[in-house]
Amino acid sequence: MANEVFDRLVDRAWPAIERVDAGGWSLRAAAGVTKRANSVLPLGERADLAAAIGEAEEFYADRGLPCVFSVGGGAPSGLDAALEARGYRVVDPTLVMTAPLDHGTAAEDEGVELAEAPSQAWLDAWWSVDGRFGDDGLATAARILTGVPATYASLDGQAVGRGVVQGEWFGVYCMAVVPHARRSGLGGRVLRALLSHARRQGTRRAYMVVVESNAVARSLYERQGFAVAGRYHYRVR
Repeated sequence: MANEVFDRLVDRAWPAIERVDAGGWSLRAAAGVTKRANSVLPLGERADLAAAIGEAEEFYADRGLPCVFSVGGGAPSGLDAALEARGYRVVDPTLVMTAPLDHGTAAEDEGVELAEAPSQAWLDAWWSVDGRFGDDGLATAARILTGVPATYASLDGQAVGRGVVQGEWFGVYCMAVVPHARRSGLGGRVLRALLSHARRQGTRRAYMVVVESNAVARSLYERQGFAVAGRYHYRVR
């Protein structure tokens, strides 16, 4: 499948608070919380690539944010080289992993709680692992998460995950296990509960994104049937 499809799925499942269309490119901002919601999604060719990059740089400068580009399969052919020439460096090479969803009978895990909104305990557990933007960023992160309907899975306040139904696809996000509870199988239980939920919703395939260097997470996802189907990276200056 074309990587552009994944670009769009991820964009919709993790919606920026502010979005401006610029000739088919999306300029996204959310007070600097997560690169995913504070980066250019450059889908499609632009007649003047240098001018398009300059427009994006001005957008982020006006908001006091660094200019970041998410470069995936839908990016213009010369964009990566043009950004490198302007001094942008590659950050967080990321894999898109997918798995088919067998619609046979799925084992349930009664210990995993599913909810339509993130509780404070869910947010605290996730932020304790992924909170790279300080305590002030959690409120903004919660706005991003709840910008689209989603399901929030939690196991004893120690492991959490988020799932988003997107037509035939089910996006898995925010997989996190608090440090002292790792390597005890909790993450796998949360993931299986989310995938069982996805099957009940009639979705056919699941996807998730994981930083390429995170070997532990990749191993967990591979054990649940996920395989690499695409990739993207960020360019930051």
